[in-house]
Amino acid sequence: MTDLLESYAAGRWFRADDEGTPLLDAATGEVVARLSSTGLDLAAMVTHAREVGGPALRALTFHERATLLKELATHLTGLKDEMYALSTRTGATHRDSLVDIDGGIGTVFSFASKGKRELPNDTVVLDGALEQLGRAGTFVGQHVWTSRPGVAVQINAFNFPVWGMLEKLAPAFLAGLPSIVKPAGQTAFLTELVVRRVVESGILPEGTLQLLCGSPRGLLDELTVQDSVAFTGSAHTAGLLRNHTNVLHGGVSLGVEADSLNCSILGPDVTADDPELDLFVKGVVAEMTVKAGQKCTAIRRALVPTAMVGPVTEAIAERLAKVTVGNPASEEVRMGALVSLEQREEVRKAVQALRSSADLVFGDPDRVEVFDADAERGAFMSPVLLRATRGAVEPHDVEAFGPVSTVLGYESVGEAVELAARGKGSLVGSLVTHDPEVVRTVVLGVAPWHGRILVLDRDDAKESTGHGSPLPMLVHGGPGRAGGGEELGGVRAVVHHMQRTSLQASPDMMTAITGRWTTGSRRAVGSTHAFRSSLAQLAVGDTIQTPERTVSLEDIDHFAEFTGDTFYAHTDPDAAARNPLFGGIVAHGYLVVSLAAGLFVDPDPGPVLANFGVDHLRFLTPVKAGDTIRVLLTVKQITPRSSADYGEVRWDAVVLNQDDEPAATYDVLTLVAKTWPPEED
Repeated sequence: MTDLLESYAAGRWFRADDEGTPLLDAATGEVVARLSSTGLDLAAMVTHAREVGGPALRALTFHERATLLKELATHLTGLKDEMYALSTRTGATHRDSLVDIDGGIGTVFSFASKGKRELPNDTVVLDGALEQLGRAGTFVGQHVWTSRPGVAVQINAFNFPVWGMLEKLAPAFLAGLPSIVKPAGQTAFLTELVVRRVVESGILPEGTLQLLCGSPRGLLDELTVQDSVAFTGSAHTAGLLRNHTNVLHGGVSLGVEADSLNCSILGPDVTADDPELDLFVKGVVAEMTVKAGQKCTAIRRALVPTAMVGPVTEAIAERLAKVTVGNPASEEVRMGALVSLEQREEVRKAVQALRSSADLVFGDPDRVEVFDADAERGAFMSPVLLRATRGAVEPHDVEAFGPVSTVLGYESVGEAVELAARGKGSLVGSLVTHDPEVVRTVVLGVAPWHGRILVLDRDDAKESTGHGSPLPMLVHGGPGRAGGGEELGGVRAVVHHMQRTSLQASPDMMTAITGRWTTGSRRAVGSTHAFRSSLAQLAVGDTIQTPERTVSLEDIDHFAEFTGDTFYAHTDPDAAARNPLFGGIVAHGYLVVSLAAGLFVDPDPGPVLANFGVDHLRFLTPVKAGDTIRVLLTVKQITPRSSADYGEVRWDAVVLNQDDEPAATYDVLTLVAKTWPPEED
């Protein structure tokens, strides 16, 4: 008997003691594996995640978690050949597997990078600016994100057994949440292989990743208020999950990505001679054939100006005629099989429903010529293109989750927007046009109904990733029919798993909580210049307090002549006197900042290696000739870099005039050696 897939639960691999359900090769009908979770202790899985995985993960900083994700992605990259070979048995061609496998690994790399570059080397994230809650500055407010002591459950669809898991795992891992992965049965054998290789690597802390191969019945019963479920699948199953008592009344958070009747709109400006027409046609054909159309982001509705319906339909059909369907392992094959014979039957039923208000233009849902395969044993199906009649309803209600798309005509831009909205909420829409007015009107009209919109034209086509490709740095999800959930989007996906809390405290207590110096907190002015301290010696709050310097008219004149900045407020006394903001000659803002640097910089070689930027620069009080300035420079945040012998130090800079009024405020960003003098090799 073919081996049963195993679940990874509570630190060990579990095998059910029954025969399980057979999982078939999508292209040959042969049994690949069997599936069962009979006897699996779901309560133990949840407890293990909470008591073992969660604490281990939350003990790490964001940077440490990101380092592990990068190590994981690198490890999986070396195992792609094995994954590709097994992916073929899901019906996926090499191109399809690239989207799933390389796309998933690339997403982990992306979140690893985001974690290092955009999150602190800490376990708390600040959200927004500090709020002054009192006049004296002794009572302040700050929003923060902190990790929840819960479990992230993911219930995935069959179409992306690798990407679907990894795109949910990476942000949850960064957020400090252990994951329990429930893959769809049809393709669970590929997910099981990936998880097995991850566990064998020992890269992730124990308990942070568990796998449930089989039925999840009873899993939601074990979840509580700090736990979350991310579901990708049908609207019907989403409805069942939404009505679970722990979701309704127990505080379990549920995110849903469900059915989506995505559309692509050809702009009314596009003619038969424009490159945009070819871009539109290629896009529709690609979305019909990649993964055999089994993508939640595929184009189900092609909205075209009425006058272009004929030419567009013919062009799409001509391209589809060149698509070879068959053995996904063959290099000659462009489109592989659907995931199962049952899925093919569901698509055929949907096509039949669509044909009640649409004509069949290309393909036969019941017959297909295949290359190097058996058309009856494998779940093969021809691409099917339909052309809807005027006023058709079904294309806006029925989703054929396969290689099927329907062309609909529109008379005006307003009608195109209306037709797009009739999908009742979509994951993605695209607009192919080279007309800026059309772009603004359509995008603003359809944006409330879409999670993502691609605007495609001759200028961005070469770099475009296409209509159907979610990107890790952009939000993936959609309103209404699409489920109302949200995934990806860079750091947004991380904090989505975290709890935002508003804090009220004194500046000193806020600094203690956040690990970042807060305006109004104590400053530590030492006898040694802070630029002589290494990263290991510096502490948040360490401050450089400079002597004063008087700004002369000669300084202002020299700076104007030397830089070429001869704006009248710095060079023309009469004109400057009439300026209601200045009332006379003022120093250049950048002169003030330059003089400030001269006050706080220590010139000798030392641990401060470079200044790599300035953030949040604001000029507040004009500096006039004869004014004196001084600087308070305070260590605001210290971020070691694990991959280098130096780290980043963010300094809070305040330039004060002779009346202690702030002339300028900004953050100075420096790179500082971890030790000084450098250790000998």
